[in-house]
Amino acid sequence: MSLTMTIVMLISSWLAVAAAMLWGVLRITRRYHHHAQAVPVTKPEKTAAQHATAH
Repeated sequence: MSLTMTIVMLISSWLAVAAAMLWGVLRITRRYHHHAQAVPVTKPEKTAAQHATAH
């Protein structure tokens, strides 16, 4: 095997390993990514008048 072919195979194997690791990291981050809510859900606070008339 020539020196040129060895270097090309070495570089292509490095690229294949790097692509596989990037794919794995992206797969993990997509699985555990939590989407942020646009509008938080909150209960309306009761006023003093609502507390007084509740009983």
